[in-house]
Amino acid sequence: LSGNTRNCFLTGSPDSYRNFIGKGLRCLLNVPNTEVYKNAHHSSGRFCFQSFRPLGEKITSLQISSVGRLPHHFSAWNIQLIRSFHTSPSFQAAPVPLFWIIVKPAQKLFAIILGRSIRNWWKALPPNKQELFKESARKNKWKILLGVSSLGVLFVVFYFTHLEETPITGRTRLLVFGKGHFRELSQMEYDMWMEEFKSKMLPETDAHYQVVERVVRHLSESNKDIPQVSALKWVIHVVDEPGVNAFVLPNGQVFVFTGLLNAVSDIHQLSFILGHEIAHAVLEHAVKKASLVHFLDFLSLIFLTMIWAICPRDSLAVVGQWIQSKLQEFMFDRPYSRTLEAEADKVGLQFAAKACVDVRASSVFWQQMELAETIQGQPKLPEWLSTHPSHENRAEHLDRLIPEALKIRESCNCPSLSGPDPRLIFKLNMQHLLESSKDQETPNSTKRDLSKPKLDFPHT
Repeated sequence: LSGNTRNCFLTGSPDSYRNFIGKGLRCLLNVPNTEVYKNAHHSSGRFCFQSFRPLGEKITSLQISSVGRLPHHFSAWNIQLIRSFHTSPSFQAAPVPLFWIIVKPAQKLFAIILGRSIRNWWKALPPNKQELFKESARKNKWKILLGVSSLGVLFVVFYFTHLEETPITGRTRLLVFGKGHFRELSQMEYDMWMEEFKSKMLPETDAHYQVVERVVRHLSESNKDIPQVSALKWVIHVVDEPGVNAFVLPNGQVFVFTGLLNAVSDIHQLSFILGHEIAHAVLEHAVKKASLVHFLDFLSLIFLTMIWAICPRDSLAVVGQWIQSKLQEFMFDRPYSRTLEAEADKVGLQFAAKACVDVRASSVFWQQMELAETIQGQPKLPEWLSTHPSHENRAEHLDRLIPEALKIRESCNCPSLSGPDPRLIFKLNMQHLLESSKDQETPNSTKRDLSKPKLDFPHT
């Protein structure tokens, strides 16, 4: 989930977004399940921890119904959405060590000065000396090629000697920085957020806080057979802000905005979202992302020096530098961010399954976000322009993962899911919505803008 309206940080250039209120937008999801969080059987299976407490227990100020839905004032009525609905905040998606923030601009400036100096030196040479230099380069071309190849080999060796295995998924990852640096950075970021939201933090007695605390505790207890989950101390912070936002810092600090609690349709969707954010912290995506960015930026210094050395004018060098940065952003940075988001979706869904959540509601959540943007007439940007998968592709990806998650849920001896599939309910409600909109059309309706249909959502 992206940052709040004042702080929207994404990998590369920040994605602009605007908040809007979907008037009349109501909850499309009604999940008539059995009591998912009550009377759950203990299990000694491979995937689930043996004991966990039901989510609905001991919450007096905010009742959670037996079907796992949030109460009326937590529904998606008058939901506040953001145009780019992302998961994980700026620093969580792509943080960098503090020293690199300081050194990085200096390195780029040095590369620009070096390249420009080489260009000016070459221009100042007399024509005869330029010819002698070219002739010398032709004679020693194999030595030059050997030196360049040796430099390339060093980079390859550095890359493969800094690969580690990702916890849980087992996927290889590049780690350049030590984890100690990120623990320090996480504490700095935590202090920053606490200073910014110190007047908006809800107390532990607040109903919103109790719901989030219960969900996070249930997820962590159900997955504490995973060392990376049990190693972190999960601390809850609920911020009284209307923005749809939630994120988990690498040190286990959980931040949830009340706008998110008003946006989700039920507690199953909330559990999946928080499971996704917890997965970011457990999989150490912050370290992985920063390591890749640092490695690519170091390589780009070589190309940056060459650009400023080869281009005949500064204006052309500036254009070449911009093109080089955009190529790196759209060919490496953003695709890698989308890969991390997909990985967090997969692991977060497994966390939710082991907590006996109705994992089928996860894809419905993103379908609702897709529907909301369509109703509001928001333009759809190509996925390759974003750091996150599109809502539609995200829902499809989760649909492919749900069968496996249901098997994990079954292996944990969770209560069986009775009633219709929430995805089917959403589809039927969509059909009813379209039929209702056709019935309400008037002879003059063709004159209005069809890209922004005025639709009323059914209550169920």
